[in-house]
Amino acid sequence: MSSPDRSDPTATARPRTARAPGGGRAPDRRTLIADTAIATVATAGLRGLTHRAVDAAAGLPAGSTSYYFRTRTALIGACYHRLAELDTADYEDVGRDGALDGAGPGAPDRDAVAGMLAALLLHWLTTGRERQLARYELSLEAARNPELDAELHQAGAGARRQTADLLAALGSPRPREAAELLVAWADGLLYDRLAGATARSRPAPDPAELRAVARRMLDAALAD
Repeated sequence: MSSPDRSDPTATARPRTARAPGGGRAPDRRTLIADTAIATVATAGLRGLTHRAVDAAAGLPAGSTSYYFRTRTALIGACYHRLAELDTADYEDVGRDGALDGAGPGAPDRDAVAGMLAALLLHWLTTGRERQLARYELSLEAARNPELDAELHQAGAGARRQTADLLAALGSPRPREAAELLVAWADGLLYDRLAGATARSRPAPDPAELRAVARRMLDAALAD
């Protein structure tokens, strides 16, 4: 790995090089640190998130994490932005894998969009499970720390814009309002099945059931 950029000793910005799941360039050091911090939160909770723990888990020299992210607040902010990058990459991967195939360029239909939403939910309930658990822990921290509140909302704005664009293409007269509802419902479903009352009692995620639920949520969000 390259040595830190000494011309930017106070940098606490979000990771500069995102890596989409499944391929792409190796992450730069800021991205590596953010990814490792997210994994640390998923396994050890926020109590386990220290600069020293991230250095050790990432295999970096002691002091590397605090060099790039001076404070714990800055490190958590980097996690928010990295989570948003990874969510966007998931969205793009689902589109490339064919969830919207057959809908025509720029003209998706409800079945195609419901299929995409179901594929995202399935991924986040299985392969991406730990990342979602970390996101819930990190979101609660923003509720307690005003410095982080704006960071969290800024990081989540992209997903809502993407959702609003899709709903507008489906003919929603109020796509921003509909997007807020749809994102909230999807978030609630994920939380309930990963950490809520049904987390231990439900069977493994079923793609057909998730597709049916996704279609119901989508129809409700688009209802006048």
